Order: sequence, then C-alpha cells, then structure tokens
Amino acid sequence: MTKKLYIPGPVEVNADVFAAMSKPMIGHRMPEYATLHASVTDQLQTLLNTKDPVFLSTSSAFGIMEGAVRNLVQKRCANFANGAFSTKWHDVTKRCGIKADLFSTEWGQPITAKMVDDALSSGDYDAMTMVHNETSTGVMSPLTEIAEVMKKHPYVSFIVDTVSSMSAVPIDFEALGLDVCLAGVQKAFGLPPGLAVCAVSRAALDKAKATPNRGYYFDFEEFEKNDLKHNTPSTPCISLIYGLDAQLKKMFVEGLENRYQRHADMAQATRNWLQQQGFGLFAAEGHRSVTLTSGTNDGNTDLEQLKKLAGEHGYAMDNGYGKIKNKTFRIPHMADMTMSDMEEYFSLLEELLPQVRS
Repeated sequence: MTKKLYIPGPVEVNADVFAAMSKPMIGHRMPEYATLHASVTDQLQTLLNTKDPVFLSTSSAFGIMEGAVRNLVQKRCANFANGAFSTKWHDVTKRCGIKADLFSTEWGQPITAKMVDDALSSGDYDAMTMVHNETSTGVMSPLTEIAEVMKKHPYVSFIVDTVSSMSAVPIDFEALGLDVCLAGVQKAFGLPPGLAVCAVSRAALDKAKATPNRGYYFDFEEFEKNDLKHNTPSTPCISLIYGLDAQLKKMFVEGLENRYQRHADMAQATRNWLQQQGFGLFAAEGHRSVTLTSGTNDGNTDLEQLKKLAGEHGYAMDNGYGKIKNKTFRIPHMADMTMSDMEEYFSLLEELLPQVRS
C-alpha cells in the first residue's frame, strides 16, 4: 500500500514535481545542463539574499555538514547541540579527526546567543556548527540573535544547518553573516531525497583554500571552480535538479511572503489541534518550528499502535525520534502541504485516537 507521508522528511512529493523530474536526460557537461544549473543557483541566491555562490551537491545534507567542517576547521570546532542531528554533527566532526567540543542543552530547548557567546569567548575555536531547526525535537533556535553575537567573533566560521527551515522561513544569508548555510531538498523544498544545497561566503571559500586534508568530493574549492562554469565537480543528480528548478519557480509564483505565512498558519493550526486533543508541545515557548511540531504524549496514548493504525489507513505517521520516541510524535507542515492536508490528517487521528487511549 502506498502511504501518504506525514513524516518530517522525506515529505509527500506532488505530481507536478515528478513530472518536472521526468524530463529527458541531458549530459552534465552539455550547455543544456549549464543553463539548468544557472537557473537553479540564481534562484537559490535570490531565496537566500546572497551574491555568494550556492553549490549543488549530490548527497544528503550530512555530506555537506561533514564537508563544511573539513573545509573550515583549522584549529578547533565548537558544535552546539539541542537534539539528535546537532549532536550527530559533533560525532561527524570527531570522526573526521578534527578537534571539537560539544556544547549542548536539553532537548526541547534552543541554542541561545549567550550559550554561543560564552563558548566562543574562550578564543579556542575557529569554527562553530549549529542546527537552526532541530528536526528531532521541533525546536527553532534564534538565528538572528545568535548572528548578532557572532559579530563579536569574526574569525569563527559560522556554519548553519537549515535542513528543515530553508524556504519555509526567511533566511538572509548576507544580513546574518553566515559562512555556510546548507539544506537537503527532501523537507521544505518538497523533493525526493538525494540533493543538498549550500551557500558559502567569500571568507569561507578563501579560508578553505588554506585548510589541509579537506578531501575531494566536498572540497569547496572544487565546487567553486565548477560553479563558475555552471557545473559541479562530479556527475550531479540531474532529475532532482530539474525538480528543484520547478519548485523554486513555483515558490516565486506563490510569493515568498505568502509561502512563509502558509507555513506559519499550518504550524499554529497544528499546535492548537494538539492542545485541543490533550497533548503538550515539546518545544519551548517562543522557539517552536514552523515546519514540524513535536507533540508530547499525554501518557495515555499508545503512539506505536496509533502509527500502525494510521499505516493501515494509508498514512505514514511519525512517533518521535531517538531518545524521545513514543514520548513525543512529530507532525510535519511544510513544502507543498496546505491547511487542507492538515485537516485531513487531524480528522484521521481523531478517528483513531479513541482506539489507542487508555
């Protein structure tokens, strides 16, 4: 049975996206690909308000997350964590043989500007990593406030994962002073997985050139050389790039402000519904994601059974991640989803909840 996806990635993919992806194949060294590549990267620059390059990587976002630390850590990295994926970034950094320290807060809480400032004030670090929107918990950290304190630490590379927030909330690469801003396309972009995008500052590109042992596949210098020719270092996933081109065009037709508001409206509706059903909200007040909401189990609901029943009805449900699995459950509201999709899912869960509550 094909299930409609109500999980926080990969998300449900619309038919028009698959249609765009089914265009005839072209060679990645042909002029037709250069035209496609330029169209996509130009639109991504507009989306992120930057003139710096935005690279296309045939990989998951974690490929770029690894690449970023390999390119930009020359001394020591500060990894800030408040959930599973931000914590994993510390593990990835260490596995690359890079000196790094983990600064973590409780799951459900945001990374704060004070937390960043306190850690970086030691002078021990030349790079930091953080996840803007922690998908494991539904927490969105205050990126603008953190960017303000990062101005006090201009020699620390500012590396940010926006995997589940890019295109759903405004991210102004220039104004925030980011060095790396990365995302995968399987969440708010509404595409199948397999492609990552990554904006990189001029300062980061120059620093990378002097960093040893940065490898080949995710070498920023290789990306830049090829991007100048509207290309990639290695064979790209051309069908996904066709899909991304179509999705970006659709975003601009909708209007970015309208898109951001649609996501905010779905998020608020989801929070309201959860509380009406007797569930709590896991993320701290004022730091709740606009692309997914993590509900707290009321202690009387068998979320494993609810997930099974939803599956039998043709819906894929999420029942939490990692150490908070079944203590929480996540509801996505991103990409091409609309209020109608949310109401459909709420109706299903309202029908099933009496069967799984004690």
